[in-house]
Amino acid sequence: MKGVDFPIFKTKVSEVTEKFNLNDPEERARYFAAKAGPEIEKLRKYLEKDTFLAFLLGKKNSGKGTYSKLFMEAVGKDRVGHISVGDVVRDVHKAIEIGEGKKELMESLTKNYRGFHSLEQVEDIILGRDTKSLVSSELIVALLQYEISRRPRQAVFIDGFPRALDQIGYSLMLKQVLGYREDPDFLVFISVPETVIDARIKARVICPICKTPRSLKLAPTAFVGQDEKTGEFYLMCDNPSCNKARMVTKEGDELGIEPIRDRLELDDKIFRQLLNLKGLPQVKLRNSIPKDVAWDYVEPYEVTPMYSYKKEAGGKIEVLEEPWVISDADGVESVSLLPAPVALGFIKQTAEVLGL
Repeated sequence: MKGVDFPIFKTKVSEVTEKFNLNDPEERARYFAAKAGPEIEKLRKYLEKDTFLAFLLGKKNSGKGTYSKLFMEAVGKDRVGHISVGDVVRDVHKAIEIGEGKKELMESLTKNYRGFHSLEQVEDIILGRDTKSLVSSELIVALLQYEISRRPRQAVFIDGFPRALDQIGYSLMLKQVLGYREDPDFLVFISVPETVIDARIKARVICPICKTPRSLKLAPTAFVGQDEKTGEFYLMCDNPSCNKARMVTKEGDELGIEPIRDRLELDDKIFRQLLNLKGLPQVKLRNSIPKDVAWDYVEPYEVTPMYSYKKEAGGKIEVLEEPWVISDADGVESVSLLPAPVALGFIKQTAEVLGL
């Protein structure tokens, strides 16, 4: 993010010499244990009795869900939950539509919703029958209260709130509004260059059958082909049931971040405003490190690789790998980190802000 200077978190540990495959869940668990074992144990002990409320703040597609899920993977999924406001609204829509859980939801809204619409109007707004009214901040708070009430013993990462400038005040008082015990709340800022978000979108492909997403540039499958007419390389789905179906670009992805430019600019304004907030602890995560100092802070296997392809004389396609170098928001040549080392900083900083 231009003009925002986040400290570089050092994941390189001299005593840890093993090279880990961070795409393998078992090796990733050993990686977290080797580099953040004491903090993980302290967090697990803390979560046996206590919880927390944390807000994930970053631009769309910055990895909020990915990093929080890796945190949960390392610390324990039973005690920590990730709540996406978008998912909550979609789940509530489904509950009303099919009737399952509708009674419980409406009882919660009757008790907790404070706004300018009747419950009948709220139902129409959620179902999209009322096209003139938006899902208000007051309604989002009530829906969050409903969702959190279903997780009474979980610490919670909230993703997608605030999503508008007028929601900032609600978010700052959310712990009190929810009656979320006396547990601490804090802000988690995720800084990712727009060049990274743009490249992720443009290189994204999906399987037309199982809809699994991958990336020709950043996350290839086990099978790569080459189009005989255009010479372009493409990925084939490695889900056995898809029979090596050719993966395709989603419509609009070739435009990168342009269709979400307004959303990114609003996210930027909210991010910057909350950065100046006093009174709430802050966790600061960064996805990129300047290339000229990267190896002082991280190991090569912690850096996002970029893949390219070459057809050999015998017809076999060779997959080439090198560190992915991008320009950050200030134009500095940088390397992008894989999710696990960012999550490592997340774990250690969370333990610190909780005073563990």
